[in-house]
Amino acid sequence: MKAFIQALMLVATSLISLSSYASITVTDSLGKHQLSETPKRIVALNWDLAEQLIELDVTPVGVPNIKDYTTWVVKPAIPESVQDVGTRAEPNMEKLAALKPDVILVAEPQKDLIPRLKTIAPVLYYQTYNADQDSAKAAIENFNNIAHLVGKTDLAEQKLQAMHHRFSELKQKINVAFSGQMPSIAAMRFANQTSIYLYAENSTTDYVIKQLGLTTALPQPAKEWGIVQKRLTDLQHVKDGYVIYFGPVTEAQEAQLNKSMLWKAMPFVRNGHVNKADPVWNYGGAMSMQYIAESLTKSLLELQSPK
Repeated sequence: MKAFIQALMLVATSLISLSSYASITVTDSLGKHQLSETPKRIVALNWDLAEQLIELDVTPVGVPNIKDYTTWVVKPAIPESVQDVGTRAEPNMEKLAALKPDVILVAEPQKDLIPRLKTIAPVLYYQTYNADQDSAKAAIENFNNIAHLVGKTDLAEQKLQAMHHRFSELKQKINVAFSGQMPSIAAMRFANQTSIYLYAENSTTDYVIKQLGLTTALPQPAKEWGIVQKRLTDLQHVKDGYVIYFGPVTEAQEAQLNKSMLWKAMPFVRNGHVNKADPVWNYGGAMSMQYIAESLTKSLLELQSPK
């Protein structure tokens, strides 16, 4: 009997040890959590989270607003197998449940949904954008945490090193094109016909501008999401600098802009110091900063190309 009890205890100890080995401890913006195993089926309810999974060679099973993602985020492309789960603000709960995810990743726009989402699967929350933190630092930290979640820490490190090497390459290209006189730029998006969004000092875009050796023509204080809405007329203060506006911008919108007497009177327009930049997601994850850098550099180099 004694030998039998000892054998049972040995089996139980082995099972506990095996269970502990299989489980993983992960970190999100709310702290540490225990998962039973590395998740395979992952739903990402914010675009920045979806893009980071894809960069780590992990295909999410569900992502919201896929059509709009292809217009605004663009890179990295969403694999065809990914299911659209509604909107970022109001995902389709029935569709989410049907996907049987191992874990659901959320950001600030879905924070109030966490209690409901937890009835479907464990939820991890990653906050990158608010007025009280450096968005670039937070994006890199979240990228590393997500990489740990999916067992891709080595790939994440490789990607981050490659990104910083790319920053150096692009900085050198701009330096050569501008003969060592690095330009001052105002990076922006159009909000509507009379107002714009400028990127604040805590934004990933401002971080990229600094990494490229550029200066900000119209510096803005830290703000939630790293953007500040201003009147279009505020751009008149960009005298010798350059204005780079991110797409998407339709041909009709550009035609209307180019007809505007106010726009044509701006110093940077008269100096030919304005250009559109390819669409990138300025509110994305760590690797989106590389795409921002490439988009800005391409736009600036186009302005220096022989006409």
